[in-house]
Amino acid sequence: MRGRAQVHLSIQGGTMKLSDTMATPIEEKIDQNLKVRTGMVHVSDGKSRPEPLRLNLTMELLSLQKLEVVTPSSCHPNGPPMESKERMVQITRQKQGGLGLSIKGGAEHKLPILISRIYKDQAADITGQLFVGDAIIKVNGEYITACPHDDAVNILRNAGDIVVLTVKHYRAATPFLQKQLTKDTPDSDNDVTCAELKADEGYKSSVNSGTISRSCSRPMSICSEPEKTMDRLPLMMAYVTRYIYGTDKLRQNAFEVRGLNGITTGVIHCDELAILSQWLKLITDNVVGLTQLQMKLYNRNFAVGERIEYMGWVNEGVINNNISWQSYKPRFLLLKGTEVMLFETPPLNVTGISKALVVYKVYQTMFRIVKESETVDSRQHCFLLQSSGHEPRYLSVETRQELLRIENSWNAAIVTSVIKLGRKTFAVSHHGKSGGLTLDWQAGFSLTEGADSATVWQYKFSQLRGSSDDGKSKLKLHFQDHDSRAIETKELECQVLQSLLFCMHAFLTAKVASVDPAFLSSIQQT
Repeated sequence: MRGRAQVHLSIQGGTMKLSDTMATPIEEKIDQNLKVRTGMVHVSDGKSRPEPLRLNLTMELLSLQKLEVVTPSSCHPNGPPMESKERMVQITRQKQGGLGLSIKGGAEHKLPILISRIYKDQAADITGQLFVGDAIIKVNGEYITACPHDDAVNILRNAGDIVVLTVKHYRAATPFLQKQLTKDTPDSDNDVTCAELKADEGYKSSVNSGTISRSCSRPMSICSEPEKTMDRLPLMMAYVTRYIYGTDKLRQNAFEVRGLNGITTGVIHCDELAILSQWLKLITDNVVGLTQLQMKLYNRNFAVGERIEYMGWVNEGVINNNISWQSYKPRFLLLKGTEVMLFETPPLNVTGISKALVVYKVYQTMFRIVKESETVDSRQHCFLLQSSGHEPRYLSVETRQELLRIENSWNAAIVTSVIKLGRKTFAVSHHGKSGGLTLDWQAGFSLTEGADSATVWQYKFSQLRGSSDDGKSKLKLHFQDHDSRAIETKELECQVLQSLLFCMHAFLTAKVASVDPAFLSSIQQT
């Protein structure tokens, strides 16, 4: 497919932008050892119509740049032709930027195919013979005056590398089209339906080492030099989301990036899900990389056992008027030493870690991934955190990968927490006698009674075959005897049953997560 350029057409509100699939969906450049990825997107504030901007991504920064659009007065001092005679103009399609023009109109709107924009330093502009307000009469000798918009698109798409346009200037249309160029939003006609047209589905390419490998049907169009940088958003501890802020509503082919300093990119729209996925992965990978780096810097200040295992953004479901979760608030989650913490904003230094909104002991807290069938709304990748004596917290993240990262970090935090704790004893009643049930990292379960704390029974964690409780105070533990292999049930009462159950779960989870050889071998033997 490298023998000829593949034309790509993007139509927004009756405006067609001709670009070339030889330009990658997301370009990668190496500039003074700085890797930059760039591509065209549309950006809005969530209310107004999106405008085309160039998205630039480095390891630490995301920036949006407004594109410069050529007008006859700014780039062609002589202006458009005064006489409305037909002219033939030859355009050589560029590898990046294609024909470099946008069009409006079509027979279904009782309009000619009009050139509505010309992009600086691209193919149409380089000819010096095309102007906003030119109507395209023929393409390579083929009349398109009676063509609907989509048919004109198809003809231009298949016009080849050398395109000969027969055009005629309409002075009456120029003021209207130029007025559109001064607006903050892209060209639009109320009577024109938005559409998308994919390029050749067969086009697949793999770029050189160090660039993105891709298989795409419709890349982002690459225009000329940016006019100005609109926003620069630092990616350190930034927040990337596809959801409409505070809701469970997922945006279609769009996302938003929010920074620590309160700056937001606005809603970034991509024409295809594949391109959206590329941008999300690239930006998220950079955010995670920077967050990991910051975490390592913080951990220089903490001893082993007190270090941070995980930090990143989550969203917490908020109950309104005892109804199911109706809104979400972003929270910054930390797993540090024996504690899990939630912040309203990320801690910017070590001192800030002491200012958490919520702090729970990991070994007294249950972590559970919510199954798809159990979710309360349209949010995906949800999990529950419930600490003894507290209401459960319903949280969600953006991707399955992030959820698994939290789960793995949680298991690591459980091991650290339980090993540091070592053992925990709970006051219980056994057959009417007061005693203490001890969970010991090395020894397992043991029950002691009396003033001398004599051991009544003892079992390893691997001997536990199940448990049941009444949800209030009564607990049954089912152990398997090593010799007889019989199941022995021990009945206990505990006034802090939930705390005991959560701690017991933590010890058992830690044993599995630490892949304790003795624990695994004892399971195999039984």
